[in-house]
Amino acid sequence: MKKLITTLLVLLFVVSSCDKKQAVNKSSEDTERTKWVDSIYNKMTLKEKVGQLFMIAAYSNKDQKHTDSLNKLIKEYAIGGLVFFQGGPVRQAKQTNLYQATSKVPLLIAMDAEWGLNMRLDSTVRFPYNMTLGAVQDNDLVMKVGEKIGEHCSRLGVHINFAPVVDINTNSKNPIIGVRSFSEDKYNVTEKALAYTEGMQSQNVLACAKHFPGHGDTDKDSHKTLPTVTLSKERIDSVEMYPYKKLFKNNMAGVMVGHLNVPSLEKNDGLPSSLSHEIVTNILKERLQFKGLIFTDALEMKGVSTFKEPGDVDLAAFKAGNDVLLMGEDVSKGISKIIEAYNNKEVTEERLAHSVKKILASKFDVDLNNFKPIEIENLISDLNDETNDVLNEAVFIDAITALKNNEILPIKKDANEKIAFVGLGDGNSASFLNALKSHLKVDDFSDLKQPELLKKLKTYDKVIVSYHRLNSRLTKKISDEDKLKIEEIAKSNKVVLDVFASQYSLENLDFENIEAAIISYENTDIAQNVSAEIIIGNKDTKGKLSASLNDEFIAGVGIEILK
Repeated sequence: MKKLITTLLVLLFVVSSCDKKQAVNKSSEDTERTKWVDSIYNKMTLKEKVGQLFMIAAYSNKDQKHTDSLNKLIKEYAIGGLVFFQGGPVRQAKQTNLYQATSKVPLLIAMDAEWGLNMRLDSTVRFPYNMTLGAVQDNDLVMKVGEKIGEHCSRLGVHINFAPVVDINTNSKNPIIGVRSFSEDKYNVTEKALAYTEGMQSQNVLACAKHFPGHGDTDKDSHKTLPTVTLSKERIDSVEMYPYKKLFKNNMAGVMVGHLNVPSLEKNDGLPSSLSHEIVTNILKERLQFKGLIFTDALEMKGVSTFKEPGDVDLAAFKAGNDVLLMGEDVSKGISKIIEAYNNKEVTEERLAHSVKKILASKFDVDLNNFKPIEIENLISDLNDETNDVLNEAVFIDAITALKNNEILPIKKDANEKIAFVGLGDGNSASFLNALKSHLKVDDFSDLKQPELLKKLKTYDKVIVSYHRLNSRLTKKISDEDKLKIEEIAKSNKVVLDVFASQYSLENLDFENIEAAIISYENTDIAQNVSAEIIIGNKDTKGKLSASLNDEFIAGVGIEILK
């Protein structure tokens, strides 16, 4: 007994010593951080301090004129950061090194890489969309996706990923969020966002939740106009803001404020949320106690740019409480307006220091106090190793969802059944068909038109109908022609429907005569291969719908297909 007590005491001492050591290290790091931030800030001119507030767009697929113009802005205005868009990884790395060498203070580099660098760059890997991840039942897989995306960002010198999207897509007509959302369920969105963020930030890449206070229940695109959110204050607080509250308790580094008209939160009707002091300062910073970096959504978007003149928009966004002003229409005017407001005592030194020091502190957090140029050698191979495909396959195995199975699946090779195949949609079905043919004798009738098609199919025991969408992000319904074709085939045949697109595409489909239906979510080779393995019984479906399909199929549906 004495020996046990002694052992426990030793363990407690070790744990206590570790805690004290960690506390000392944390305190030491905070001191170094503050020291570095103050040393930079105190040497800056007013113009340089204001320049830190701005993050401008950069492209690695544009000409020398674009590169020269960015270099000029960085030199003249001490711009705080860049957000990269289209191009390629090697070109982006070379440009980043060039711009960093130009900048007096290291630049904070950001990207929209919600599903990986491939969202913007060629020669990189795409991971599944959020809505696919929302169907996954193992949140560790979502964490690993976030971790892998963070690893890629870090390798490319990207410090902030404007992800995850935590909008709750309760409106299936939403033209801009859709599959970028994890789910229509606030708990699922929160769980997935927490896992994704933990994975990504473990790679020292800052996450940024968007689009506050919630862009999920809109039917307009804020890139083109100002969407109105008609929800009550109570509803927004309990649903749309639910993920943010949980994320803020788990070290979320940043938040992006959307351009939304929210009358229940902002009494000045038509004032975009990104320019609202009530929403940004009173709600986000004070009531929800968010301490991280606050970004505007792009200030060139029509949802905000038509509200005020260039420059005035930037000043209004800063006065509202935002720290980083993203992609203003005219940076020089924006900087001039804020300097003018500072000199006129409209903006205090305390307010300016608050945001600039937060930006500098974030730069310290991602090791920009010890900046090293990006290594170009082996960049492409480092971003494209075999672990990416392994992870992608694991996600689809866990995500693909069986909506219906009237004891028709799996299809066994030795069943001696005549199997027909009909591929629909504008996407490629080759990988799916080839995977099926490697296990089953399948006759392809995709090129036949009705009524000849219906006549041919009458002699077949089962018909596998697959729908493939070229752009899996689209959530619009399948065409009337494809809808009619599926329903007509199902009236006379035992049909297995496999959909390589968003479940929203099937909203108007009649499932009554369809024997089995599978949602594979995306039209990738990996999704097609995994889905074929499910149909023949080599794998089971594990996923559950993360958003409602129609009145018949609601979120959470998932039917296990037994081997």
